[in-house]
Amino acid sequence: MNASEGDLAPQVRSILSAARARPGGERRLTVDARSFPAAVEATESEGRVPLIAEVKPTSPTTDGVRDDDPVELAREMVAGGATALSVLTEPEHFGGSTDSLERIRDAVDVPVLRKDFVMNETQLDVVESDLILLIARFVGDDLSNLVDAAKDRGFQPLVEVHTKDELDAALATDADIVGINNRDLGKLEVDLGTFEDLASHVPDDVLLVAESGVKTADDVRRMREAGADALLVGTAIMDGDVRENTRNLSSL
Repeated sequence: MNASEGDLAPQVRSILSAARARPGGERRLTVDARSFPAAVEATESEGRVPLIAEVKPTSPTTDGVRDDDPVELAREMVAGGATALSVLTEPEHFGGSTDSLERIRDAVDVPVLRKDFVMNETQLDVVESDLILLIARFVGDDLSNLVDAAKDRGFQPLVEVHTKDELDAALATDADIVGINNRDLGKLEVDLGTFEDLASHVPDDVLLVAESGVKTADDVRRMREAGADALLVGTAIMDGDVRENTRNLSSL
């Protein structure tokens, strides 16, 4: 199920090449994770929409760089009602760092997702987080082993999919959290219909996250009506006042 390099956008091929070359951790981690499902339940009990707000300095699909202190951005997102945070640790293309993740996780009390391109088991051991992203398309047949390895360390793996085949592969693992990415990582094109097409195939006992392309309150409602338990939002929160943007999208 590994994607052939030829059908990927040049930016994505560059990201994967860099990811494969990055070293893993020097020791096996043991993580005492903050529960993401419990945080989602608590948010919903308050009548708000569970949002994973993303600290994303830059990306291949956005213009410019946001150079605010990432810890202050994270605190503002939590103040705006974020259920959890996603922190980029990919350095070359997204301006992220493991240092930022460590500082943010120390500064907030919500679950923190490490968003990166983890390609092998040793890369799980680079930095502690509560959730860790595993992209089905890029890890291929190693997905189930990586899910197990992540859970053995105490991480909550968020398995990201974009197609029905990838979703089937994710559901065949022990993953409890699945994210449906509306962005085709091969072409970097976004279609909210992707989530709507796949969400109905996800069992009720799997926590389902809608990723990418959510910009407006209408988009939030659309994803929630299609079955999203939570939404991961990056650019729409980072573009402007992050506290106000988070509050607006989580207070529907």
